[in-house]
Parts: sequence; structure tokens; C-alpha cells
Amino acid sequence: MVPTVLIAAVVGLALGVFLQKGRFCFVNAFRDFFAYEDSRVTKGVIAATLLTMVFWGIAYQFGYYQGFWTPQWGLTGLVGGFVFGIGMTYAGGCASGTLYRAGEGYLQFWLTLLFMGVGYAAFAVAFPTLENAYFEPLTFGEGVSLFTVTSIPAGLLALAIAGGGLLVYATLIGKSATTVPPEERSNAASVRLTVLLAPIAGLRQFWRGTFEYFRNLALAWRDPLASSKRPWDPRTAALGITGAAVLWFTQVSIIGVTGPEARWMGYLLSQAGVEAESYDYWGSVLFQGQGVDVTTDMVMIGFVIVGAFLAALWSGDFSVRVPKRRRLPNAVGGGLLMGAGSRLAPGCNIGNIYSGIAELSVHSFVAAVGIVAGVYVMTHWIYREVGCAL
Repeated sequence: MVPTVLIAAVVGLALGVFLQKGRFCFVNAFRDFFAYEDSRVTKGVIAATLLTMVFWGIAYQFGYYQGFWTPQWGLTGLVGGFVFGIGMTYAGGCASGTLYRAGEGYLQFWLTLLFMGVGYAAFAVAFPTLENAYFEPLTFGEGVSLFTVTSIPAGLLALAIAGGGLLVYATLIGKSATTVPPEERSNAASVRLTVLLAPIAGLRQFWRGTFEYFRNLALAWRDPLASSKRPWDPRTAALGITGAAVLWFTQVSIIGVTGPEARWMGYLLSQAGVEAESYDYWGSVLFQGQGVDVTTDMVMIGFVIVGAFLAALWSGDFSVRVPKRRRLPNAVGGGLLMGAGSRLAPGCNIGNIYSGIAELSVHSFVAAVGIVAGVYVMTHWIYREVGCAL
């Protein structure tokens, strides 16, 4: 049997490489879409989530999985997610984006990680009060994955949802391709025909784009050395992230970032002499009474930074970059909001938008709405002088 710590190293390294090479960041995915209607990274995020959902659904159906992460659902997901979305947009990097940029040598994102740690520590201190004043009144139901409560086989359910998502996407792009000016529409029948043809036109466009992507991928990798050093298409990153996530799901758990980071904060404080285990949040919640020690998922996210560092070094992207003074408030304020928001939700963009939706967690659907709403509001505030496309 392969040691779990070796799997953690392999998965962490792979995630770091694919995140760095694909510049795969959820802030870019949503902020750029709202600000400029640039959907390049957004498509990669959606592709990775849907592909992971299909493979996780099939793995769950046949018993090849180690467990879901399904927190209780309620307004905590919406409120905490909103705070996290504000924080990651202000910081300029999501939970995973912060890790790969730290690996590229951006000291600003090491500072963001430090203040995310401060946010985790502040939350751990306030946790007993928050339990009564925040979590109990805003929690409505037990956590659940739709994979576990429906009679539809999980693999089939995931394929149906992914197929539905593809049809919606095809209709949207097909509609723009088949739209004709009002003066050229002869009658109502021609308008209805245009609407009906939109999904077909969109699917054709999707398959042409997919074929073109794989053709270009094959051409590019005829020179693997040069290709390995160039930035990669977000869709390539999505495929790689999906492969790593499937390995992790079948051997350990779902992919998470801020949970292991909060454990790292408790562990480091314990090494500095703080009795972290005496705090309920670290002692009984995060470490589940097993003692404050290094866990497998903590090892995995550590290797994400190492993987991003190696990929950046290989590509010539690595250098120690000192942040400008005017960017320091982004690292401090954004990091604090990300740390606190991810605990209030609970979960970050990876835990909720990527892994949570891929495992069909009810809590994560609510939290994802909060995160995207936070990004939308903060994007409009940042671009308030020039305006946003959406």
C-alpha cells in the first residue's frame, strides 16, 4: 500500500504545478468576468468543477472514496462566504491562488498567508461566543451531499448535471451566434426558430472549440521542453487538477485549503508554546481531540507551494518580489477577511465552489452564492471609477 504521506506529496506537487502553469485563480475567474467579461479562467474553473463532479460521482457510486465534507447548512455559508469573497478580491488572490503566488516568490502573498493565520487565530479565540451568537441561530439543517440522499445513481446524477450545465452554456454561446438584428427578423416564427437553433449552434461551437483545443495541445507538445516552460491553457490546468483531485478523493478526502491552513496555525502556535489544544476550535473541532499535530492534508497543501515554486523556477517565472507599500493594506486586510470569512462560512473557494459543488454539498451551494456575491460587490468597489462590464 502506498503511504498516505507520499500521496499527499504527489497530489500537492501536482496541484501546485497545474495552478501555477494555468494561472488558475478564482479571483481572476470571477473578477475578470465581472469587470471585463473575460471568461477565459472562468471556463477553466467550471470545467474543473464539472469534471471532478463526474469522476467523484462515479467513484462514490462504486465505493472508491474516503468521505465527503458536508458542514451544516444555513445563512452561515452565505454570510461567511460573502466576507471571504470580499477578502479574496481585495487581497488579489483566492485561497489556492495565494498558495501558488507564494511559491512564485511574491512576498505580498506570504504576508496574506500570515494575516489569514491571524484571522484563524482570532476566530479560534471567539469561537465559544460565535457558537451561540452566530452558528446556532443561522444554521438550519444538517449537512448533506445530494449524492447520498437521491435514488439516482451518483455517477448518472453527476453526468446529468454536467450535461445540463453544458446545454446551458451551449445555449448562451449559441444565442449570441444566432442573434440577428431586429430589422432583419421577418416574423415571430423566425425569432422562435432562432431560439430553438441556439443550443445546436452552441454545441457545434463547443465541439469545434474542444477539437481545436486538443489539436493545438498535440501540436504544442511536439516540443515538450518548450511547452513545459510556457503558460498553459486554463483548460489544461483544469484537466490536471481534476486528476489530482480524483486521486485525493479515492485515497484521503476532498480537496480543501483553509481548513488545513487553520490547522497549521494551531500547530505552529503550539510549537511556540501556546496551548492550542485548550481552544475548543483547534482541540475538539479541527483536530477532533486527536492532539495538535501535523495531519495529511497539512502536508498536502505545503507541497502545493513547493509544486508552484518548482514550476515557476522551471519556467523562469520565479523571483523574490517585494510588494509596493500601497499594496500592503490589501495583503493585511484581505488576509484577515479571508481567514475569518473561511471559518465563518465555513470553507473557502476550493472547499465550497470547487470541492463542495463537485460533491453536491447543500452547504457549499449556499456558500458559493455568498463568495460570488462578495467578489461582485468588491469588484464594483475596486473599479468604481471606471465601471464594470457586468
